[in-house]
Amino acid sequence: MSDNHVSARALDTLLGQWRGGASAYLALSDRIRLLTLDGRIPTDSRLPAERDLSLRLGVSRTTVTAAYRQLRDAGYLRSVRGSGSVVRLPGATVAASAGTADDILDFSKATMPALPGLADAAAHAVAELPRHLGDAGFDPVGIPELRAAIADRYTVRGLPTAPEQIMVTLGAQHAIALLARVLIGRGDRVLIETPTYPHAAEALRAAGGRLVAVNVSAGGPDEDPAARGWDETTLLQTLQRSSPVVGYLMPDFHNPTGQSMPAEQRARVAAAAADSCTTLVIDETIAELAIDREGEFPPFAACTDARSAPRVVSVGSVGKTVWGGIRIGWIRTEPALIHKLVAARCANDLGTPILEQLIVTRLLAEMPSVLDGRRELLRVGRDHLERRLADTFPDWQVPHVDGGITTWVNLGAPVSSQLALAARSYGLLVPAGPRFGIDGAFERFLRLPFSHSVDDTNRAVDALDAAWGSLLRHPFVDTGYLAEVV
Repeated sequence: MSDNHVSARALDTLLGQWRGGASAYLALSDRIRLLTLDGRIPTDSRLPAERDLSLRLGVSRTTVTAAYRQLRDAGYLRSVRGSGSVVRLPGATVAASAGTADDILDFSKATMPALPGLADAAAHAVAELPRHLGDAGFDPVGIPELRAAIADRYTVRGLPTAPEQIMVTLGAQHAIALLARVLIGRGDRVLIETPTYPHAAEALRAAGGRLVAVNVSAGGPDEDPAARGWDETTLLQTLQRSSPVVGYLMPDFHNPTGQSMPAEQRARVAAAAADSCTTLVIDETIAELAIDREGEFPPFAACTDARSAPRVVSVGSVGKTVWGGIRIGWIRTEPALIHKLVAARCANDLGTPILEQLIVTRLLAEMPSVLDGRRELLRVGRDHLERRLADTFPDWQVPHVDGGITTWVNLGAPVSSQLALAARSYGLLVPAGPRFGIDGAFERFLRLPFSHSVDDTNRAVDALDAAWGSLLRHPFVDTGYLAEVV
């Protein structure tokens, strides 16, 4: 069993604005259930004692006791002698069956279906595999032909790169976690965007980083366009005053807001990072999924000068462009750092599968046509999702994005967690806005991907419509939150 203990203070932060109508214990149990399903409370974690939580939340102990009892009856808690109340997932929950049951639609992942022709590329890779079978098969840095293909791709995009600057990893998440372990010491400050990609935040925290957040705004129809994107003043001041060891940024089609950082701003951020000795880890997994973005957007590292360049580390993968099941990513950086990464990697894994590397080597040669097809799929999906949301939820603020995979919808009221929980009852898995914060914020927002088929998007919007209506009838939700937008 895990020794992870969720303190009353930590749970209070995660709960956010949980209080609803008259039945506080049901509102509390519902929110803890959502946090468990979302993964924000890991399974096998011990919840705080009833007395401690009641004091922290300012409610009666009877309320907490009733909430815990409700969770036990539903299979989300179990009592363990000497350990208190331990979080679990019941065997027959919606979340446990997600991705396998035909009636469950999973919008929790911003991904596309597998690339057409992927099976053919795999067959060609199998034919090439025999020439590698004489080796041990443990490859911690990447086969030469794939490293050369990745380097060529960067060069074509405007960033001259040599194969010696590339390390192949088990996807982008593996790359981020490996970089975090090598670059971050316990207690080091780490700059991160908010909202952000939640698994990146988890990796940075796991390495011991203390996260310092900088806001990224998707804007809205009534907001000054100049206020959208990164809060540059705060970003530069954070680099100057906090001197974070690492900064994690997603400057192209930021997940979840869909925003892109202008080239001039990238140069200023890179220069400020160099002055503060901050290594920027630039997540470019979605960078080439432009739909109708205007202007030139080369890789972030191409916007730096010679002084700043060594402080910029790029991360990429084929998880968003080809298929999430092909676990190939990479790191572009200075050879000296690659040597450190290879040495550190062996403590956790012994290399990247050769067969998958051969598949990606072949596909990178066809990447221009691959991207054309993916961009058209995303164009259709984006336009259809925007139309459906405008027709169904005219009061929601849906920013128009010019690329990427997701849109960051402003619901107009702090009910994202309640809506996400209600949507599960209608067969839709969708992450609540706080999943993308580092402090329980963003209850007014919902991340929606537009990478699904038209039919699936219709099902998702219909489910959200039903869930939204149920919030008005739910006796445990403060409908005063909704009065302004319904």
